[in-house]
Amino acid sequence: MKDDTFNCNEMLGRLGVENWFKIGDKDLALNLLRTSLLAQGSKLSQAVEKLRKALGVRARILPMTDDPVRTIIETDKGTLRFQEYFVKHGYQLEIRGIRFAGIDDSEPLPEALQAIQESDVVAIAPSNPIVSIGPILALRGVRDAMRRSRATRLAVSPIVGGRTIKGPADKMLQALGIEPTAYGVYKMYRDIIDVMVIDKADEKEAERIEAEGKQCFVLNTIMNTLQDARTLASQILSKIRRE
Repeated sequence: MKDDTFNCNEMLGRLGVENWFKIGDKDLALNLLRTSLLAQGSKLSQAVEKLRKALGVRARILPMTDDPVRTIIETDKGTLRFQEYFVKHGYQLEIRGIRFAGIDDSEPLPEALQAIQESDVVAIAPSNPIVSIGPILALRGVRDAMRRSRATRLAVSPIVGGRTIKGPADKMLQALGIEPTAYGVYKMYRDIIDVMVIDKADEKEAERIEAEGKQCFVLNTIMNTLQDARTLASQILSKIRRE
């Protein structure tokens, strides 16, 4: 979070507690309350709704499921929880496999499926397609809901010039035998989207995507500021309305 401090984490280190997961004090407060609400019997969606209202967030936030799902990374150093792979080891270990523990026993949030069906636009953000978007689409019924939706469905590529802006998405794609390009990401979504949004650096990929009958918007997708994000969203919506 912006302007966060790390006093609790630093004190844990001084006390001899392993503190590689450097969560800020504001984040810690949020997670403590969420954990408390869950321990008291609240569903995850109920806890998220309480936090949303307390923080004054106007947009509705729906978790993918109320059931526990954990991302597990198989590496050359053994089996790790995602946080261990990402934070403790700085996502430098060789990946042997990725799985989502609990996914087969989980149900998507009914309100999330309803939102997919009733929205005018469904946008897949430029997040990691393997470990951020992947678990959502792996939930029973979500991919089918995307296929059936009458919304304009689009995805923004997180890969720019063959690399991610931050994070290990490009390494993960390569490890799983997926082309680490905007086109490679498109192929992961092509059965559930109408439009692919790629960066100007990857303009050459547009022809490959459009050859498969999909629309492709070529825009500046790198968002360094809030205004960059607003501009990209506005450009995408404007192009959709014109189409």
